[in-house]
Amino acid sequence: MECKGFLFDLDGTLVDSLPAVERAWVNWAVAHDIEPQEVLDFIHGKQAITSLRHFLQGKSEAEIQREFDELERTEASDTQGVQAMPGASLLLERLNALGIPWAIVTSGTVPIAHARHRAGQLPQPQVFITAEQVARGKPQPDAYLLGASSLGLEPHECVVVEDAPAGLESGLAAGCRVIAVNAPADTLALEDVDMVLTSLTQLTLNPTPNGVRVHKLTD
Repeated sequence: MECKGFLFDLDGTLVDSLPAVERAWVNWAVAHDIEPQEVLDFIHGKQAITSLRHFLQGKSEAEIQREFDELERTEASDTQGVQAMPGASLLLERLNALGIPWAIVTSGTVPIAHARHRAGQLPQPQVFITAEQVARGKPQPDAYLLGASSLGLEPHECVVVEDAPAGLESGLAAGCRVIAVNAPADTLALEDVDMVLTSLTQLTLNPTPNGVRVHKLTD
């Protein structure tokens, strides 16, 4: 397929932050007497505030905001084990060399997203969309629509690269082409995406007059 720009999720797509994410949320679940696995099964790809509202139903917005602020401080300060996913840096450098615009579009907030981006030692994106910039988080299309428009492109001209089911649904709802990488095998949205990868190292890019052609390397 061909495209003019890329929209990348961050956690699980460009950086492996799973140990840090799970440490923070497991500790939070234990402190609130909630089964940790139930929390882990829900949170991925979603804004933290969405997850907190789900598990703290009946609490006031002020209470939920206090929980959010504390959790955000924890996640922003703990980057132990966070590193770039295989092939991520090379792929982004290749896009820069070809002059293809790309953005990071994450459900994380500025402190968390920027801390993990730095920990992964990734190139700087032209556009960095975080939770603060959209009213509705993934799986709603808002974040990827904003990412495309911020690059000066139409959604159908962009490829979304995502690992989480909520993110894949968001990219599809936005009208983008979608590549799934390391997505759970039971993800329903995999039936509708354009390409399924186990690693970013499988992607190759070739320039075209209007953008870039995206290929999947076969084993």
